[in-house]
Amino acid sequence: MRFARGNSSGDNATREGGGPPRDWRNEELAKAEVAVLAVIFVVAVLGNSSVLLALHRTPRKTSRMHLFIRHLSLADLAVAFFQVLPQMCWEITHRFRGPDGLCRVVKHLQVFVMFVSAYMLVVMTADRYIAVCHPLKTLQQPARRSRLMIAAAWALSFVLSTPQYFVFSVVEVDNVTKVCDCWASFIQPWGLRAYVTWMTSGIFVLPVIILSTCYGFICYHIWRNVRGKTVPREGKGAQGTGGAFHNGLLLEPCVSSVKIISRAKIRTVKMTFVIVTAYIVCWAPFFVVQMWSVWDEKFPWAVAISCKTVSKASCAATT
Repeated sequence: MRFARGNSSGDNATREGGGPPRDWRNEELAKAEVAVLAVIFVVAVLGNSSVLLALHRTPRKTSRMHLFIRHLSLADLAVAFFQVLPQMCWEITHRFRGPDGLCRVVKHLQVFVMFVSAYMLVVMTADRYIAVCHPLKTLQQPARRSRLMIAAAWALSFVLSTPQYFVFSVVEVDNVTKVCDCWASFIQPWGLRAYVTWMTSGIFVLPVIILSTCYGFICYHIWRNVRGKTVPREGKGAQGTGGAFHNGLLLEPCVSSVKIISRAKIRTVKMTFVIVTAYIVCWAPFFVVQMWSVWDEKFPWAVAISCKTVSKASCAATT
């Protein structure tokens, strides 16, 4: 996805800090980026389609976790078709080939699916937090609450990405050749900084803060629960309790604690943690470079090109 104007292989953003020439394009880099984007697209489509097929073939009743995984896979498929695929086509053609309305729709969808992918992770982690830390709430219409959380993630993502319609448009990028492209218009000098900061905060920083907070509470609750599995109680020979004596105290299993956090819940927490970690590792380089590029006037463009390519490759490995 491009936050600034133009292709990442030619980054035609209007900057005072000094970027590449207006119509400059590194063809070798463009070919490399097309290849990486093609790999990401194929891996994302095949991987997420396999997950959806496996869930469809599951004979037992669909659990809440299956519901979240299904929508997360749908969100990742949306990223493949509405973010990666248009970006790949754009890199091939160099310039956007389409009317102004299509430009705005494409830019909206590119950001919309990124919001959905991030916020679906947030609601899935929030569900695991409720299941582990507040297990009694899972008995109160859990399926309905899960569907509401998923619907909220889709709706909020759509609303937060709507400003794309007003930021991007088809404009003339060269007065001599009369070439047009789908570019963003920003108020100088703070417009671009505000835009990139907003996108980074909404898509990456805020979700990471929420995810980290939820997992902090989950880890603390599990640690406290494990410590409380055996509780000391005074006793002198009680039989049939299944406990053991230590210094005159009978250690009884805390059955309620064991039941609260089952092995199944622990497995789903671990799985969610792996997915969240992959998301953070995949997107951290991209957003760090985006923020660095707009806030540092002496930003080295070679770093941007290298980090963007590495970030795309890491996304292919973790999709």
